[in-house]
Amino acid sequence: MEDRAEGGKSKRIAKRVMQFHGPLIHGRLMRRYKRFIADVVLDDGRQISAHCPNSGSMKTCQTPGWRVLLTTSENPKRKYRCTWELVHNGVCWIGINTLRANAVVLEGIHRGVVGELAGYDEIRREVRYGTNSRIDLLLSREGDPRLCYVEVKNVTLVGEDGSYCFPDAVTIRGRKHLDELSSMVAEGHRAVMLYVIQRSDGCGFRAAHEIDPGYAAALREALAAGVEAYAYRADVSPQGIRLAEGVAVRVV
Repeated sequence: MEDRAEGGKSKRIAKRVMQFHGPLIHGRLMRRYKRFIADVVLDDGRQISAHCPNSGSMKTCQTPGWRVLLTTSENPKRKYRCTWELVHNGVCWIGINTLRANAVVLEGIHRGVVGELAGYDEIRREVRYGTNSRIDLLLSREGDPRLCYVEVKNVTLVGEDGSYCFPDAVTIRGRKHLDELSSMVAEGHRAVMLYVIQRSDGCGFRAAHEIDPGYAAALREALAAGVEAYAYRADVSPQGIRLAEGVAVRVV
């Protein structure tokens, strides 16, 4: 299978765990605020502000005092040189960087973990489609006009019932993505919503209807329209992130 960026350049995806570049910096969370900033006290006692690559509420994964791991950037133009990657809740590591999810799915597809997406010859990323949208992954096979549109969502929330849940905040954009996928099914293509769970202390997946009932309703409508929904848990550790196993999806 070949992975092809929208610009036309292609490359093979290495069949290994998604690894972090450079050594990870250890610390403890002080607070997360303004959505994209986190204050951290490092193990050497220094206090820094780091970029938080997660626009959600981060409910159940931002408790002050929890251990965190950060990556660093050598880009001198960045205001915050460090990026928050993982947090440990005393039970497991949680991957909070939503930008990692697509790479984790790509690695999983090439490794054969995602059986529902096997048998395709090419994957394109960030392809324009629908109404001013970009699909995360667009799969195709030679001689088959039916494409497979895959939207990827990162899951960090565990509900009070112990289920992995999405979203952790009201998301109008998430509902739009479901509508766009339904439109692709109506045009004769295949459309998949794939939830990547970056923690290991829950059981089963469902929409977080208690947080965003509109999203839960939109997911039910999309499934009725022929959109497929799958959830996969990833093994998350300081060594990297690797898609591990499918999780049952419960419609509520």
